[in-house]
Amino acid sequence: MAILITPSILAADLAHLQDEVDSVEAFADWLQVDVMDGHFAPNLSFGTPIIRNLRTKLPLDIHLMVTNPTDRIQEFLEMGVGSITFHAEAVPDHDARIALIKAIREGGAKAGIALNPETPVSAIASMLDHIDLVLVMSVNPGFSGQKFLPEVLRKVRELRKAYPDLMIQMDGGIDEETAPLCREAGATNLVAASAIFKAKDRAKAIAALRGGK
Repeated sequence: MAILITPSILAADLAHLQDEVDSVEAFADWLQVDVMDGHFAPNLSFGTPIIRNLRTKLPLDIHLMVTNPTDRIQEFLEMGVGSITFHAEAVPDHDARIALIKAIREGGAKAGIALNPETPVSAIASMLDHIDLVLVMSVNPGFSGQKFLPEVLRKVRELRKAYPDLMIQMDGGIDEETAPLCREAGATNLVAASAIFKAKDRAKAIAALRGGK
């Protein structure tokens, strides 16, 4: 499987956000926007006014770290985003998850479900035939620059063994050292913030995450 690289604007220079996006557009595959409400994740981040003004040809990957994802998806679907991922922990009910996945897909986006480091794959076993991607968090959600938690790699291996064609995304502490571990475990979509936006040569940083030079 091809490896997709998804820069997260959480580590971008917000005073020059459009320039930051422009600097990675030619080299990246998707662009992730972390939406945090200060409740589900202990931080506040981007809302639709900022996202609506971004100019990019990259598919926007919306990572909802919020307590009420069902109430938030429409505002992003109206912008034509590429994918929306919500957290399993925020929507524990099976039927509510199915309804949310259906709404995202009917709105024209890919639907993903995210797992915090402590949440097992078994928590979403009934979802795996209904979604487009699983996001395995390799840090606790909320802040960029955290240390990678290698124990989550076992979840990636478990998912890859059971679902050879599933898109598995990883987010948190992804850099030139940890990216090979993620790829070897079976991840196919790597989200990186600091490793890309703190790099002087963003093309080189993205190529390294992809496994090239």
